[in-house]
Amino acid sequence: MSPLVGIHIALGEFGALAFLWALVELLNPTEARISRAKKAALLGVVMFFAAWLVGGFYYVDYYGTNVKPIIKGGPTPWAHGVMMETKEHLFLFLPFLAILAWSLIKKYGNMIISDQGLKVSIILLCGLIVLLAFSMAGMGYLISSGFRGAIETNLTPPL
Repeated sequence: MSPLVGIHIALGEFGALAFLWALVELLNPTEARISRAKKAALLGVVMFFAAWLVGGFYYVDYYGTNVKPIIKGGPTPWAHGVMMETKEHLFLFLPFLAILAWSLIKKYGNMIISDQGLKVSIILLCGLIVLLAFSMAGMGYLISSGFRGAIETNLTPPL
């Protein structure tokens, strides 16, 4: 297995945790907490884009030729057909949601303290980002399980 998988996972999870941090800071916003939320959201954006690059390289360089055929030939081909396809599409969208959240926190800053609607909107956006990121981690687990299941049953990839 390629070490890129572990790097991809770690970057994605750190990105999710950064947005969870931003969300928590915004629950009871002060100037200091909004400043920390901006930093956390920016960190999350950077982590998601880094995970995007590493994951893309892993997919093109290793997964597509070595792992995908084994999963598709194994007892749970849906692990790729459903989970990986869903994960890919969510992952194309997630960094841009992250940029939106960071941009809103940066642009509106201290207005978040007094505008309840704005605060709730940004908190919900951060929550959506966290939920999507952690659901992608779950999908990754199911994809890995599909690979392990195929290996354990000693199936060979289809020709």
